[in-house]
Amino acid sequence: MNFTKILTGAAALVIAAIAPAAHAEGLGAEVNYGRADGHWGAEIGAGYAMGFGGFSLTPGAGVYFRNGDERLYGRIEAAYTLPASATIGIGARFSSDNTRPYATFAMPLIPKLRVKGNVGPKYYAVGLTLGY
Repeated sequence: MNFTKILTGAAALVIAAIAPAAHAEGLGAEVNYGRADGHWGAEIGAGYAMGFGGFSLTPGAGVYFRNGDERLYGRIEAAYTLPASATIGIGARFSSDNTRPYATFAMPLIPKLRVKGNVGPKYYAVGLTLGY
């Protein structure tokens, strides 16, 4: 047996083993209320989850409404979802000149709707996530 056949067979086995574990991907939206950049306000945003085997990477962006003002923000989260249970992870929020790291936790209420909380230095929020 030559090396090419062994490598091809090994690659096929790896693909077959990982394919059923692929995590759902897709668009999602969030509505949060919290404190960021020293002010209380509401966040409305959207993102796209890219997942693999329970792990997900979700970049997103939105608008932070505070004191009659609006600010754009971006974020990225890396998380792990326990089967039919909680999602835990870490993230970073980018707004103005501030980058805030945070921990995130979400629990499903019904399929595709979760209550979510983010906690980090000088940033915390609680809200709802729909989709992903």
